Amino acid sequence: MRRAMYVAVAVASAIAVLPAGATTTSTGTGAPSGAHYDLNIIGVDKAKSSSMTGSNTHTIFVPLSGNCKINLSEGDFQVTDGNCTDGPAGFQLPNPDPGNTGTTVYSVYARALGKPGGSSTTNTCFTDTSTGSTYCSIYTMVETRTTSKSSFTNVSQDLLYVYYCDTTTGKIVRDSLFDNPLYQYYWDYTNNGLRLAQLRFYPSVQTTVAAPGSAC
Repeated sequence: MRRAMYVAVAVASAIAVLPAGATTTSTGTGAPSGAHYDLNIIGVDKAKSSSMTGSNTHTIFVPLSGNCKINLSEGDFQVTDGNCTDGPAGFQLPNPDPGNTGTTVYSVYARALGKPGGSSTTNTCFTDTSTGSTYCSIYTMVETRTTSKSSFTNVSQDLLYVYYCDTTTGKIVRDSLFDNPLYQYYWDYTNNGLRLAQLRFYPSVQTTVAAPGSAC
């Protein structure tokens, strides 16, 4: 059973369908122009003492070095727990692909900012609450802060889907966020000194992602 989720989108004639990794350079930063939701993932040296639940600050604090879990829930864009230094954080976002068609109803772009030299990796995962089994996507968002100009790239495939191997069939399965109500979806964020990973969610841009079914 899939839950329908309203997402504000532009009229059909104004929607650009982009392949995974494609960008629209109308802003000069590699990101599309137009309305968007910002999420800043900030690496910090010391743990934060505040729980930061329900703050809706557009910010999640993570360890400057190490791993944290950002639990995902379905709804309007909102930070539900901005502190990933005292345990899992929380972020709410709309269903990106009702029906798991392979074309998103919104897109995510990311770039690395802050002091050069840091990097982070993010995997989209889910835990099957009926079995306790956990699966993480074969695709990873990698953000590296270099000395050159930082530009946005389309990371919709990395952050909005879980591609994993079905050991029964030997084929890759694609699961979009919230496609299965029995799954708890989350981002597995590993930081290696990155001060800021900036995400932008564009409701007026679609992305077509890789098809499932290839051999594992």
